[in-house]
Amino acid sequence: MQTSFSELEYSQKKKQTRRDRFLAEIEAVTPWAILEKTVRPFYPSSGGRGRQPIGLTRMLRMYIAQQCFGLSDEGIEDALYDSQAIRRFVGIDLGRESAPDATTLLNFRHLLEHHQLTESIFNAINHHLAEQGLLLREGTIVDATLIAAPPSTKNQSGKRDPEMHQSKKGKQWHFGMKAHIGVDAHSGLVHTVIGTAGNVSDVTQAQALLHGAEEAAFGDAGYQGIENREESQAATVVWHVAMKPSKRKLLEGTELGRLVEQLEYAKARIRAKVEHPFHVVKNIFKHRKARYKGLAKNTAQLFSLFALSNLVLAHRLLLGTDSQIVS
Repeated sequence: MQTSFSELEYSQKKKQTRRDRFLAEIEAVTPWAILEKTVRPFYPSSGGRGRQPIGLTRMLRMYIAQQCFGLSDEGIEDALYDSQAIRRFVGIDLGRESAPDATTLLNFRHLLEHHQLTESIFNAINHHLAEQGLLLREGTIVDATLIAAPPSTKNQSGKRDPEMHQSKKGKQWHFGMKAHIGVDAHSGLVHTVIGTAGNVSDVTQAQALLHGAEEAAFGDAGYQGIENREESQAATVVWHVAMKPSKRKLLEGTELGRLVEQLEYAKARIRAKVEHPFHVVKNIFKHRKARYKGLAKNTAQLFSLFALSNLVLAHRLLLGTDSQIVS
């Protein structure tokens, strides 16, 4: 196919922007063939009468670009017209065709949600990473983060989202949902994702975040008492949970206190890996607030975001380079 003037001009520019580098690395680390194989059985086929469906590859690329930049359906449609870098990533030449509109992407999202394909994509990517030797499954770190939801009642129903709830963290109240994750203790890659309302206690989801093959599990002080819960009685995993700060303070200045501090420091160094996926999702992908109404849609999006975060965190080993990904 002949190169258009805009593509030729863009390819000859001297400066490579951060967006160019970001999309180039996402392009390199994403197993596109695996994603297409996962979605294709549920995607409408062409050949019938009427308007033909847009190619699956293009819709997947548009959807992934939307998740990577934290954009709405309308926002990614506008970005396709505004950014040559995003157009090249999706594979669109405006000189020959128009970009898919927001409604088309909306229908594609609903297809993924209806058939739970975001979870299937998450599992397929993890299987791909496991084949690369990046998921050893010997230990799991569990944690949860709050994701805010719109608290306003200025809508048609005059009510907040009934599936979201407020939760107190420290001395501040937050309204929204929680993303609970189980992370491989060796690589820091997410292997389990659970979405709940904001008022659900972290410890109630801890056992569900384990894959069952690990020998040890790590959690912060919010998981105190996990060994005494009914669902943990039959488990053989050894829990290493942080001591509550109030108990550590009582031991300050003693020999036992110094030993406890060394032990807590060692556990904290391992637990630190669980913060990396949260950093990618919230700071690089800019997902700090629930975009949709209801837990089902938002949890489906979490599967996509953490699948992509696994690719971002694993990109050095997949590419055999020491470069760092940026947005």
